[in-house]
Amino acid sequence: MEICQSSAADKPGRERLPDRRACETVAFEHRGADFTMTAGHYADGRVGEIFINAGHANSALDALASDAAIAISFALQHGADLAAMRSAMKRNSQGEPTSPIGEALDRITP
Repeated sequence: MEICQSSAADKPGRERLPDRRACETVAFEHRGADFTMTAGHYADGRVGEIFINAGHANSALDALASDAAIAISFALQHGADLAAMRSAMKRNSQGEPTSPIGEALDRITP
């Protein structure tokens, strides 16, 4: 069996955020549940990470929101377009997001 090591050159272009960065935090309610979302920005103002927490820490909803935020942050740091992700979220007939994840993305200031 061969032992393989990955190097930075093996990884597709992840753009790391600076250690100190601007961020915005907003609290919102979605279908009766409270959430807090924080978005971290690159120096040029682009969003590079988000954190979403549900009002009830360590609940299944909190874990789901946090995991979704990790996946979105990973995608953003690998070049995904925030506007494209926002428009891909499921919406009701009035165009409103049907999930707290879509709601959080709608609340991010580009």
